[in-house]
Order: sequence, then structure tokens, then C-alpha cells
Amino acid sequence: MTRIGTSDLDVFPLALGGNVFGWTADRDASFAILDAFHAGGGNFIDTADSYSAWVPGHEGGESERILGAWLASRHHTGLTVATKVSQHPQFKGLAAANVRAAAEASLERLGVESIDLYYAHFDDAETPLEETVAAFGQLVSDGLVRYTAVSNYSADRIREWVRIARDLGVSEPVAIQPHYNLVHRETENDIVPVAEELGLSLVPYFSLAKGFLTGKYRSTEPEDQASPRAGQAATYATPQGLQILEVLERVGDAHGVSIAATALAWLRAKPTVVAPIASASKLAQVPDLLAGATTELTAAEVADLDEVSEWTPADM
Repeated sequence: MTRIGTSDLDVFPLALGGNVFGWTADRDASFAILDAFHAGGGNFIDTADSYSAWVPGHEGGESERILGAWLASRHHTGLTVATKVSQHPQFKGLAAANVRAAAEASLERLGVESIDLYYAHFDDAETPLEETVAAFGQLVSDGLVRYTAVSNYSADRIREWVRIARDLGVSEPVAIQPHYNLVHRETENDIVPVAEELGLSLVPYFSLAKGFLTGKYRSTEPEDQASPRAGQAATYATPQGLQILEVLERVGDAHGVSIAATALAWLRAKPTVVAPIASASKLAQVPDLLAGATTELTAAEVADLDEVSEWTPADM
């Protein structure tokens, strides 16, 4: 287990992404995936109140409802559940009243007394940051939330959030959720330093680069892109991206694990990363995620992957 920032949350070093629950994984498939993840030692689950509002006929909250039903039926203890606010169609933004209402709605859907880790999903430039920070602090004071966190915030705004929280004497964030993986390393230039500076943990999303780092999508040809996911993943199938897959395959073979597991192990080895987020829409995908949480790469293997995936600001 690993500790999230300055909190007392000890978590499995991989978070199961709940974005697929109620979307590409129905209730039964979601339950099976959650059962397998928990049986393999997993105790950290990430969702958001907006999942999966983008699906026609959905209103948002579908993932939380499925997760809540699973929690109610299994009675597991020691789980850490993270969710987010600001993108649900009925609870847009981070004004104080909205944050409160959204948290209460998430609690109802999840069926829990408190949210373990509550993220501001996206920054809200229209709401004073002081108002948002105070609202999150009040949720902690009132026992609705145990710990707060931020997602998709700039380094400067994270520093400002922490400064305001200290000035107000309210709960400070313990984690950051950024976009970070082997083909998207810009996070190392700004977010990693602020995490190190403030003692925050990273819980990266898109850890497998929309599926590219599974090794399944290696062509940029339209006829080879059989699904929207394949089309998204194929944008990374550059000469450098394909070289990254080659090194991942070589390193993974040395450990007897998949390309995906190796990509997750590399991310876990990076400074301040406590648990990458990865989702599974099929039960058969869960073992790779579990292996990614337990495979330990050597320093030389991490260095090889660092070298092949090296980026510069000019690449952005």
C-alpha cells in the first residue's frame, strides 16, 4: 500500500477507473471487474459525478450509481473512493452552493457517509478561488468529505489553492490528478515540481494513453481504426510512439508481463506518483492492471523508457 500525500489514506498503487461503469461496462460487467480488482488487492476506485453524461440518454452519475450498488452489495471495508465535481450537467462549476449540492448528490448515489477523496475536476475561472477553497474546506469540516484534491489545475493555481487554504485555516488538498503517461510527459515540467514542493501525490489519468500503451493500436491508417478508441489511440502511433512500444515490450518480457502492465509500472516509478488510474471494460483486462501495480522495474529499465520517451517543450 502507498500513502496519499499527508492523508491517512493507504491505497493499492493503482486506482481502478470508473469512467466505463454504465458506459462500455454494464452493471454486471462492472460488478465482475470490481470484484476481480478487489480480489487482487485493489482498494482504490476513481470516478466522477459526470460519468457518463456524454452517452446519449445518460444524465451523469451512472458510474457512481453502479459503484454505490456494488459497495452496498459487497460490504467491503478499507476501500478508498474518489469522485469529482464541476462537470455534471446539473452541477456545473465550483461555486460554493454547487459544490455542496453536488457532493450531497454524489453521497446519495454512492451510498456512503463521506467521500474519501473529493476532486475539483476542472478549474472554474468564473468562481473566485477563495469561494471554492472555502466550500471544499467546509465539506471536510462537516464530515461529508475526508480529503480534498484537484484535477486539471495549473501549477500556479494549485499553489494559489494551497495558499488560500492555509490563510483560511481549512483542509489543504492531498493529491493532484493530471494527464500523465509515457507519451505525455509535459506534467514533469510543472505539476511534478509543485507536487514535490507541497507534498502532494499524483494520481495520473490517461495512464495508458487512451489505450495506445496497451500495444493494441499501432497503425495510423483509417481502415485500421475499428473503433473511436482505436482512432484516439492511433494519434500516438508516431515513430517515437512505436519505439516506446518496442522498449515496453522488451522490458515487459523480462518481467513476464504485458506492455500495459509495464507502462503502468514505469509511471508508478516516477516521483510523487502514488497510483495511476486505469480502467477495464472487460474482466479479462483486470490482470494486466493488477500486474502493473505490482511489477517493479529496475532503475536501468526506467532509464531506458525515459530515454525513448524523452520530450522537450518544443514537442508540446
